[in-house]
Amino acid sequence: MTHPLLDLAPLSAAHFASIEDRVARLLRTEQDVVIMQGEALLPLEGAIRACAGPGTTALNVITGPYGQTFGDWLRDCGASVIDLTVPFHTAVTAAQIREAFAEHPEIDFVSLVHAEAATGNTNPVAEIGEVVRAHGALFYLDAVASIGAEPVLPDAWGVDLCVIGAQKAMGGPAGVSAVSVSERAWARMAANPKAPRRSYLSLLDWKERWIDGGRKALLFAPAQLEMLALEACLERIEADGLDAVMARHASAAAATRAGALALGGGLQPYVHDAREAAPVATTLRAPEGTVAADLVARALAADPALPLSAGGGTLAREMIRVNHYGPDATRGVVRASLTALGTALAEQNLEVDVQGALRAAEEAWR
Repeated sequence: MTHPLLDLAPLSAAHFASIEDRVARLLRTEQDVVIMQGEALLPLEGAIRACAGPGTTALNVITGPYGQTFGDWLRDCGASVIDLTVPFHTAVTAAQIREAFAEHPEIDFVSLVHAEAATGNTNPVAEIGEVVRAHGALFYLDAVASIGAEPVLPDAWGVDLCVIGAQKAMGGPAGVSAVSVSERAWARMAANPKAPRRSYLSLLDWKERWIDGGRKALLFAPAQLEMLALEACLERIEADGLDAVMARHASAAAATRAGALALGGGLQPYVHDAREAAPVATTLRAPEGTVAADLVARALAADPALPLSAGGGTLAREMIRVNHYGPDATRGVVRASLTALGTALAEQNLEVDVQGALRAAEEAWR
């Protein structure tokens, strides 16, 4: 039996390194970039465990569920953790970060999610980075949902550890991910006796056995199909132009928000301020007296391929997500999603204006 996904030649170290170089160009970074052989949770956890320990005082910003996970990892490493939690319908501000440093000048590590696809908000990383740099803390950023949907500039923003994944706005595979690492971060890891070594979580293994060795010999056999898919994804972004890819996501977000407001039926944006809404996905608050998960099920009944989902956990009752990222950042997907939501609301005897929503979405498309 032959198949295009089978019997491929092994991926060489040179080929692997060339894909890392493309990721570095995407991030516009001069830092080391390591592609890790797993979903983005691998470098997200690995970076925290490499840099945090009993002597660490971490400011952990929580604007969604991933921030909560980071706090758990930090505590498990023995770090002293100061959680800065803001309502999920908004974003954290640089002023709040500055106040946290004023109250706790011992903070030496800051963890933040750029865009929260789960809650639909996005945080002002450039402004926050200035505050973190001024205090000399290490800056760790989860940019998995933002990369490809909005600018991600670790060098310009002073980010020491920037983790990305390709499965959302980049429209690529989920099984590999990447992290850019500053010299300061490498030094922190090297000084941390609790940093994972000889471990699948270990970033130091990649530095010592891969980067310091001139990227000549891979640590282990790479996830070949995922690496080739990542390469193809990067090639497509390069061909389209990153600015064009980000513009499509911004347009999809603006059109979805405008269409939802015009649709009526009590549907409202979950993130109150449009400036704090992430372009990767739009979250909506279900009308009073309805259950978001039920509305999503009704909307998907006619077209299960639509990128609609209910919020996770307790948010399943109140939040609807329109995941207009990657190949779904198109006019057609936004229009179809609004139409399906309008049908679901009408079945609940709520008054909606689907044609008005479609007109508003078209007018908002930039």
